[in-house]
Amino acid sequence: MDVFHSPVVARVIFGLGILNLVSALLIFFSCRCLHGSRLGARLMKHPGYQRYYKYHCYIWRVFWPSVVVHAFLALVYFGWPA
Repeated sequence: MDVFHSPVVARVIFGLGILNLVSALLIFFSCRCLHGSRLGARLMKHPGYQRYYKYHCYIWRVFWPSVVVHAFLALVYFGWPA
């Protein structure tokens, strides 16, 4: 189990945390419920946003595995919070 306590694991945890934040923002801004707002209605008029909007379901495929691996490594590396 010493493999999970190397400094590289801490960097991987940090990197996955950043990936989680970025992918969560990407999911939020491509959310289908955003179109009810004024901002979403204006964004849907732009072809670039419409291309980005099509990838909403694929971003989830990056987000969830990243969250699971991040949580697993954090619990192994730092332990269960008391």
